Amino acid sequence: MDVHASLTDAVGNTPLVRLNRVTGGALAPVYVKLEYVNPGGSVKDRIALSMVEAAEKAGLLLPGGTIVEGTSGNTGVGLAMVAAQRGYGCVFTIPEKSSAEKVAVLRAYGAEVIVCPSDVPREDPRHVRSVAARVAAETPGGWLANQYDNPDNPRAHYRTTGPEIWRQTDGRISHLVSGIGTGGTITGTGEYLKEVSGGRVTVVGADPEASVYSGGDGGPYAVESIGHARHPLTLQDTWPTSYHPEVVDRFERNSDRDSLLTARRLAREEGLLVGGSAGTAVAAAVRVAAGLGPDDLVVVLLPDSGRNYLSKVFDDDWMRQLGLPVDEDSPRSGHAEGLPAKVPDEPSREAGGRA
Repeated sequence: MDVHASLTDAVGNTPLVRLNRVTGGALAPVYVKLEYVNPGGSVKDRIALSMVEAAEKAGLLLPGGTIVEGTSGNTGVGLAMVAAQRGYGCVFTIPEKSSAEKVAVLRAYGAEVIVCPSDVPREDPRHVRSVAARVAAETPGGWLANQYDNPDNPRAHYRTTGPEIWRQTDGRISHLVSGIGTGGTITGTGEYLKEVSGGRVTVVGADPEASVYSGGDGGPYAVESIGHARHPLTLQDTWPTSYHPEVVDRFERNSDRDSLLTARRLAREEGLLVGGSAGTAVAAAVRVAAGLGPDDLVVVLLPDSGRNYLSKVFDDDWMRQLGLPVDEDSPRSGHAEGLPAKVPDEPSREAGGRA
C-alpha cells in the first residue's frame, strides 16, 4: 500500500513545476518547488521535524514537554503540527503584524499564542524572541526551538531539500533562487547543491530592498517572513547563525511592489496561490533567467501558500492602502508606471525575517 505510518512521514518530497506564463520568454527553464504542499503548509515543516527529532534524541525535549518558539507563523505551524502528532504542548510568540490567518491556524492546532509588539528593538523584553526565551525558561519541561541559531534548521535542508532538487532535475540545476529569513533554507540547500555539483550551482538570494542582508538600511517593508530588518533603536544587530552568508553568490533585490504584484500574478496566470515572499523569489528568478540560455535551469523555492495572506496580499483594500494597483488597474504583466519603489507604511519583523 502507498501509505504513511504517520503525518510527519509526509514531510518533504515536494514537486517541481515549470513556470510558463510569467517568465517573459526567457530561454532558461524556471521551475518552482512547491513547499506549500507539505502537510503543515510550508517549507518550515522540514525544520520543525528536524529540530524536534534532534531535541528528543539529545534529551532536551521529554515526553509531556512544551515546545516554545518566536515565529511569524510558518515555523510555529510546523512545530504545532509535530507537537499535536507527538503529544507535546506548544506556546508561540508572534508579532502583531503577522497575518490573522497564521494566528488562527496556530490556535486551531491547540497552541497558545502570545501576540507581541512588532516595532520594538531586539533588546526590548517585549520582543518576540525575548518573550519566547522567557516563556521557555519559566515553563516546566519547556524547550525553545530557536530556529535562528539551531543547526538542525539548515541541516534539514542539507539532508532533504537539496538532494530532492538534485534528483528531480537529474543534476541539471544551474541556479538556485531562494529568499533568506532565518537563512536555514538557502544555507542547507545551497551548501548541498554546491557540494554535489562541484561548485557549479550558483546560489542567488532574493531579498527585500531594505533588508540588511543585501545591503539595505534595515527599514520597514511589507513582505512577511523574509529578509532582515533592523529597528533604529537596536543596539547590536546580530544575524542568525542558521544563515551562512558565504553560500550566497549574489543577491537580487526586490521592492514590495515587485514582490506583491508577482505573487498575485502567480495566482492568476500560473494557478499558484503563494505568499509575498514567494513573489520576491520568483521576481528575482525571472530576472536571473533573462540572462541565461536553454542549457541552464533555474529552481526557485516557494515557501508557503497564499492562503496565509488572504487578508493581506490578496485583499484589494490592503493593497490599495499600500498604493498598489489591483483588479483592472493592475497590468497583467505586473509592470506599472509611477508607483513607489517601496512601501514605508508596513514594518516587517525586526530580525531575521521571522517564519
